[in-house]
Amino acid sequence: MFTSVLMIEKPLSSVDVEFVTTLHGDEGVSFIVLMQPRGDQADALLRAIDDIALGELKDAAKEGEELSAKDARRPVELALEHSVRALRAAGCEAVGQVVEDHPLDKMKAVVEEAEADEVIVLTEPHYVEEFFHRDWASRARHKVGVPVLKLFAHNE
Repeated sequence: MFTSVLMIEKPLSSVDVEFVTTLHGDEGVSFIVLMQPRGDQADALLRAIDDIALGELKDAAKEGEELSAKDARRPVELALEHSVRALRAAGCEAVGQVVEDHPLDKMKAVVEEAEADEVIVLTEPHYVEEFFHRDWASRARHKVGVPVLKLFAHNE
């Protein structure tokens, strides 16, 4: 069984599920899904610049707004539950965790504990963060000790 740690920031679409579950052909895959919304892991200025670069001006204006911890947690839990169910429906083993602390520290700990074979980071494009190598995948490559694959999430 191949074990992948899958870091996401939004619920998996059906296209995302098909994409990640077919990466290793017919080999069985077990996923440990780590979910942390983008807003919790990146600098608000970089996120706003990304939003502007992508033409998402409404999102850029909202970058300074914060939800209470209680209000922010429930949507993340629901998105994670949806993603884990979708992976299981595709025939894979899957468990999930909401990341509350620093995502890279959690990722490294999960990789070590599960003796994972790889990390897959599935996010929206974050051009400014990627340019400065501040995105999860770039930073994880120097920290987790296993191959890190960066994929872009699909919208349905």
